[in-house]
Amino acid sequence: MPIIAIEFLDWLDPETLIKAVGLFGVFAVIFAESGLLIGFFLPGDSLLFTAGFFASGPESIPESLHLPFLPLLIGCLLAAVIGDQVGYVFGRKAGPALFRRPDSRFFKQEYVDRAHGYFDRYGPKTIVLARFIPIVRTFAPVVAGVGRMEYKIFFRFNVVGGVLWALGITTLGYYLGQIDFVARNLEVTIIIIVFISILPMIIEIWRGRRERAAGAKGSDEHDHQSTSAEGE
Repeated sequence: MPIIAIEFLDWLDPETLIKAVGLFGVFAVIFAESGLLIGFFLPGDSLLFTAGFFASGPESIPESLHLPFLPLLIGCLLAAVIGDQVGYVFGRKAGPALFRRPDSRFFKQEYVDRAHGYFDRYGPKTIVLARFIPIVRTFAPVVAGVGRMEYKIFFRFNVVGGVLWALGITTLGYYLGQIDFVARNLEVTIIIIVFISILPMIIEIWRGRRERAAGAKGSDEHDHQSTSAEGE
């Protein structure tokens, strides 16, 4: 793997990010992942958890990296909510052009389609549910803007989702960080948190494939019955 690629992956490590950019850098990452299309690859869940862990003041990290808990909570919440607001406004401005945008190295049309599929299934609740699904959480507010969801409804679900996600995961990291086992096994804990966060996406993909397979099977049976009827 090229050295540049390795350095890029290192920057996606939440601990490395926090050490490099500090408290306000955490806010910037959460803001970008919440509503900027270029931020879909950023480590939102693991970053929030690690930031909360650092705020608990564990002895395993230097005191200079201990983050102030209350400012961390407030900043992450504002960054998450404002990020979604920006995504919504961009969606309203971009309109249908977003769905015609060609694939590139970083942008994939399937990301938009996936977020749109969640709206078809869950409606406005998608804004809350998407907070816990990587990639979808970045594109959901944009798709809401494209679909011109009523602003009052969007704002309400945006705030609820921001509270549950930004405050919930950060607080979880803070209190679990005071447990010796978690403090000694931070990387393992982060992997578990990330796995739990992408579990809904894995389930959704599995359900989608199962439904498509069932639909294809039903279509084949229908064609077979039609052929048999014509033969008779």
